[in-house]
Amino acid sequence: MKLSGQVTIYEVGLRDGLQLESKILTVEEKLSVFNLLRKANVSEIEFGSFVHPKLVPQMANSGEFYSHLKELEEMQLVALVPNLKGLELAKANGVKSVNYVISASDTHNKQNVRQTTEESLENFHQISQFAFSNGINVSVTIATSFGCPFEGTVPQERIMNIIDKLLVHNIKRITLADTTGMANPKQVYSLTKEVVNEWRNFEFACHFHNTRGMGLANIIGSFEAGISIFDSSLGGIGGCPFAPGATGNVCTEDVVHMLEEMGVRTSIDLDVLLEASKRLRDILGHELPGQVAKAGKSSRLYPVPN
Repeated sequence: MKLSGQVTIYEVGLRDGLQLESKILTVEEKLSVFNLLRKANVSEIEFGSFVHPKLVPQMANSGEFYSHLKELEEMQLVALVPNLKGLELAKANGVKSVNYVISASDTHNKQNVRQTTEESLENFHQISQFAFSNGINVSVTIATSFGCPFEGTVPQERIMNIIDKLLVHNIKRITLADTTGMANPKQVYSLTKEVVNEWRNFEFACHFHNTRGMGLANIIGSFEAGISIFDSSLGGIGGCPFAPGATGNVCTEDVVHMLEEMGVRTSIDLDVLLEASKRLRDILGHELPGQVAKAGKSSRLYPVPN
């Protein structure tokens, strides 16, 4: 196993994590969590999305939230946008980096944005042109890269074909997402190894869910293949509201703990990260799925019982 190196954690808790929560956080509550993430040295954060507030009301205050963050030039602050209108709203709010989502599965893409995958790829031309003209960085997430809850297996060749079509545009990063936690480490290694070998000089990332308990193992599979950027969600909350059984993003503090224990650097202060997780738990008013927050770090020692 490759037991050294540096990885980047792309924190999605304030967007992907919160979108399935019944409680809608105020800007002040989001800021209290964000400030702890920043203190923990989390450098890349997907802070919100510009979608219709009736569809995802938890994200309705994303513009106001960003107004408190936009001067933080040392951080990569990203908004999810589903279409050109969302990108125009992001621009109006001064956002400099966005993430656009396309599903590899036609059925999931129709559920998500009412279009086929091919239609989303065609529409991406407008998005990439608008972003380039306005100095906005664009990344793309390919949802259901490792399987679709409606269609089942997504052929590896289909993912390669979608990447090939995306790379004619001026984009920063492509993330392969296991949207409903269907992936296994062998499958993950196979796809990510082929992708990394085919496009050696492009930046790829992975987004895993822990729906079936394989999120951390899948991170190791993709890390072994050469991926060094991973999405994760504080506390392990969240999931896709348009896919059944999608709850459970891989937990940021669990990912950081595992990698640091393996000798892989994340540059994140785990103790402060655990403070952020506790703060989020208190705001939401319920226990979070993350394990390290419950059990403590593996370096923690206990007194011998009498």
